[in-house]
Amino acid sequence: MSKPCIICVAITGSVPQKSDNAAVPITVGEQIEATHAAFEAGASIAHCHVRQDDGTPTSDPERFARLKDGIEAHCPGMIVQLSTGGRSGAGKERGGMLGLRPDMASLSVGSNNFPTRVYENPPDLVAWLASEMRTYEGVPEIEAFDLSHILRAIEMHAAGVLYGQLYVQFVMGVKNAMPADRAVFDFYVDQMNTRAPEAEWCAAGIGAAQIVVNEWAIAAGGHTRTGLEDNVRLDKHRLAPSNAALVERAAALCEKYERPVATSQEARVILGLRPVQ
Repeated sequence: MSKPCIICVAITGSVPQKSDNAAVPITVGEQIEATHAAFEAGASIAHCHVRQDDGTPTSDPERFARLKDGIEAHCPGMIVQLSTGGRSGAGKERGGMLGLRPDMASLSVGSNNFPTRVYENPPDLVAWLASEMRTYEGVPEIEAFDLSHILRAIEMHAAGVLYGQLYVQFVMGVKNAMPADRAVFDFYVDQMNTRAPEAEWCAAGIGAAQIVVNEWAIAAGGHTRTGLEDNVRLDKHRLAPSNAALVERAAALCEKYERPVATSQEARVILGLRPVQ
């Protein structure tokens, strides 16, 4: 299989703290440094959250701006994907950074249970976020925690609601949401291939499922996500030393399945993104 594989690195997220793993980057400076190392290891997309200095999640556009500028300066061509996830803010606050015109932004098109709460994505907020992404020409990365999210994204894209090319990420292994189940994964892939054959898809596994889902996705011809947001360990005995180490692990799987790791320029072409300015 010769199709390049896009590796996305989710560098920080909203949950992990340095008390979980000292390598989790919290400050903007730490995030830029960690992203550069992951970029050098093969990541072509940086999935970005920002934190306050005490580690609390935030949707502060100023922090997002500094992170975006730093990644663009130190990782030429890398795709910057900003998170509109619900742990970092409420309502339209979640899309306050879209005016920065990132290459991509995450978008959840439905609600589901999380470990201790409901991840709420009401239809009016989803529609507003999608509209803002269209206004600022940011391609959505659909974060699908359930089959209904995949089908809804396909429907929204066909209706012209979603900007750009359809890109769906299967998120598997979140407690109380879809587990990392191989039969379900295979069904997801079949649905994408049948219902949206022109789309691209990727997959992310949470915790110990990260490396498992990485391998499923790479072997099946999709793209994949890794990083300390989703998993802070190499195995049950060892913490991951860095985001870059997790990227290197995914890149080794690409070699195993004879798939080149996509450069940022190749990833931009695959995903139909605008060229670097």
